[in-house]
Amino acid sequence: MSVPACPPDAPSEDPEAEPPDLLIACTDRLDWPEAAARARWASLPADPALHRRLLAEIPALGAIEARLPRDPLPPPAAAARILFWNVARLREGPRIAVRLAELAPAACLLAEADLGMARSGNRHTVAELAEWLGQGYLFGVEFLELGLGDAEERRRHAGEGNLAGLHGNAILSPHVLTRLAMLRLDRSGRWFEDAEGERRIGGRMALLAQLEIAGRPVTLVCAHLESHTDPADRRRQMARLLDGIEAYDPEAPVLIGGDFNTTGFARSQRLDAARLRRALAAEPERLRRPEAHEPLFALARERGYDWHACNGAGEPTQRRLPGDDRPAGRLDWFFARGLRCRDPRTLPAVDADGRLLSDHEAIMVTITPA
Repeated sequence: MSVPACPPDAPSEDPEAEPPDLLIACTDRLDWPEAAARARWASLPADPALHRRLLAEIPALGAIEARLPRDPLPPPAAAARILFWNVARLREGPRIAVRLAELAPAACLLAEADLGMARSGNRHTVAELAEWLGQGYLFGVEFLELGLGDAEERRRHAGEGNLAGLHGNAILSPHVLTRLAMLRLDRSGRWFEDAEGERRIGGRMALLAQLEIAGRPVTLVCAHLESHTDPADRRRQMARLLDGIEAYDPEAPVLIGGDFNTTGFARSQRLDAARLRRALAAEPERLRRPEAHEPLFALARERGYDWHACNGAGEPTQRRLPGDDRPAGRLDWFFARGLRCRDPRTLPAVDADGRLLSDHEAIMVTITPA
């Protein structure tokens, strides 16, 4: 698959950040790290400089796996439906495939998909999903997992092993996507420190590709920002994302779909139940409408992006399990520049039988170049 060269990097407004590093190396199969290598990396000290070296040296973290559709459809002639969904490891791949086939978007932007993880059956979940749908895909690694996952996953899969230990984002489409790229948003190594038993190499990232719509290339971005942090840090990641898009193509219309983890709180505040209750009593809509507490929205507005026309009425996108009465917030958003947006929808993350497909609802919007 041809990947044209990107323009020179644009400067970041974060003085501590490096310029955007757009990775454009593509392969039809990522290099799966062997179990012995993963065990060796897991035994290393939690040193940020060491983490950055591993991030640069491990092949799977520096390439995009990409495959074309079996029988590509012509580009959308007038408008295109685009879907974003945090698919929660893509454990429910066959049922999610049925849901996506019903919705028939021109492109699916997916966050949190596994490759070779015990918690999802050690499957290549994205390749399987694309095969079921007859679509092409690109997949980029957010984290190389050095363990079985979070506390519940470690309990449930105790004694099992990961085949590859890769976890990341994907874009699927029945159309040909061009200019494939990946942008790393965080190289801090916070997950390499193993503070909660879930040790990882990597950091939050975004995938970029272009789809021709109504005769014009439109940049599609699948993004995922950090949850274990605070609004100021999410703004820094957003700045890096927007800088990277400028470096990639400053002229094309853009639709960003992502899990921005816009809780409106720092993680320590969310974990303080009494403090959270007081804050929500004073401002009941804060989780569903977090704009005043998440400075990434003001930054997006300054950079020419709109989110009002492409996100509906602010419905929550967190999907709580039955019996979980905690308030749900809107974590997942579209941001658009140079596009006309219509029919924004928040779609329940359940199948026709009411079975839960993810802990996030899906969002979808129809776009046309302005």
